[in-house]
Amino acid sequence: MKFVLYALLAIITLNSYAQTEVEDKEAILQVLKQQETAWNNYNLEGFMEGYWKSDSLKFFGSGGVTHGWTQTLERYKKGYPDKSYSGTLNFKIEQISPIENNSYYVMGRYFLTREAGDAEGIFMIIFKNIDGDWKIISDTSCG
Repeated sequence: MKFVLYALLAIITLNSYAQTEVEDKEAILQVLKQQETAWNNYNLEGFMEGYWKSDSLKFFGSGGVTHGWTQTLERYKKGYPDKSYSGTLNFKIEQISPIENNSYYVMGRYFLTREAGDAEGIFMIIFKNIDGDWKIISDTSCG
């Protein structure tokens, strides 16, 4: 009888973990979809809502490491000064995997269709659940 009880508890625990992981991934994908929408409306501040609003945010790209939310926003504004440079963004998500409790890494590709010339690249970002919201705490992108 104890074995059956332990097996039942294990199944319930695993099922709960699997449901939570599915929900987490869906919530992360929703943040990325909101970022695409904001970007495509040339709303860089809205795009940045997916990022952790902290001086501890890290963005690593071809220009080196940028520290902090405000500095990352300024970097985007400098690199994409108007709609002809920002264009239309599409993400292709390759993988979302848990790192530890409340953290996932996301690997994918981005595609920009724009007047200034199309661009594409790869990224690996780390999402963390902070106060109930999924936020990017680290972004490594290159194109």
